[in-house]
Amino acid sequence: MASGGCPFVVRAGTMEPYQPANHAGTRNRRLIGPDTVGARMLEVVLGELEPGGEARRHAHPGIEQVCFMLEGRARVECDGREEEIGPGDACFFPADKPHRFTVIGDRPVKVLVIYAPPYGEDRARVRLAEEAVS
Repeated sequence: MASGGCPFVVRAGTMEPYQPANHAGTRNRRLIGPDTVGARMLEVVLGELEPGGEARRHAHPGIEQVCFMLEGRARVECDGREEEIGPGDACFFPADKPHRFTVIGDRPVKVLVIYAPPYGEDRARVRLAEEAVS
């Protein structure tokens, strides 16, 4: 739940970190979502990835995803195309499209991730690499 006096304010440092399915070297904190502030249409997650960390190739059935880079550099891959992104850049992963996110360089990455509708880290709503190629 949100902390403090306002039920719609969330402090990242108070949220319990977790490692998402199909990720390595990643620590996420769910900021905005059904379980934190009652959001029904979107979810916002703060992701921190260590050097060498990655979200392996996967897809989210019926869920769109945006990544907004706060710190560090990453290589994103979607629909057979790759691009490097850094602070101030954003990328969009369409629903059902296999994608990958990999930290490049020797600095950690901090990224704001937005899902619509909320993902909630439901393992039933992610297709892993071998399933995502179809």
